[in-house]
Amino acid sequence: MPTELTTHRDALRYTVRRVVMAAVLSVALTVAMAIVTFGTAPSALVPVGRVMVFCLTMSFATSVLLTGALSYRTAVAMREVNLARAELRHIARTDQLTRLLNRRGFEEAAASMLADARKTKMSVAALMCDLDHFKAINDQFGHEFGDSVLIETANVFRSFGEQNDVLVARHGGEEFAAFAIGVSADQAMKFADTLRRACAATPISGNGFSTHLTISIGLTVSESATDLSQIMRAADQALYAAKNGGRDRVARANISDPVAA
Repeated sequence: MPTELTTHRDALRYTVRRVVMAAVLSVALTVAMAIVTFGTAPSALVPVGRVMVFCLTMSFATSVLLTGALSYRTAVAMREVNLARAELRHIARTDQLTRLLNRRGFEEAAASMLADARKTKMSVAALMCDLDHFKAINDQFGHEFGDSVLIETANVFRSFGEQNDVLVARHGGEEFAAFAIGVSADQAMKFADTLRRACAATPISGNGFSTHLTISIGLTVSESATDLSQIMRAADQALYAAKNGGRDRVARANISDPVAA
């Protein structure tokens, strides 16, 4: 199958080639079977019944062979299309620098988890995390070193998510997010503090520089919220409280609170 069919003319050419190929194969198969069945003498007398059996057999065989071949090619083409679509979906939901989910992928996965939690009446916890003084690091050490900071932080989040069955993502810029279901408020606070300590303990090196970076975390836990945006907004409010409170800390907000506690 051509790697690209970009115009109507390409599609017509492709169709004509396949029709010609099918016709040639049909003729070749029919001639070969006729020679095997009736021989090569053009004036040989053949019973009508035998000819009818031959015609029916050839029609059936040609139909089966061509249908099978075309179906296989179509199946291969559909598989390639489906794989390409899956790859595009993966790319659209993945942050290219850190290889974590991006905001779109996070919101889709978190919405699905929230729906499951609602059905089973489980609590949900959301964390919004921001790297402290990231702009100053970018300005001082350069954007390449800033990318190293984001990658190393993403690795901490990835490891934390895998160990604790928590959804993690790069939410945008220097912000990361986490989402979990079936955890209590105390357990969510322990999760947040574990994540904060892990980030602070991770050395980051690159371009001859080395540093440790802290993060601020906003946390909210809900037993009944059904709107993901409401949950994330409360976590974001808590994040602002953590940063205004001196950074490198965890703050918590309730869904109904207009200001984080």
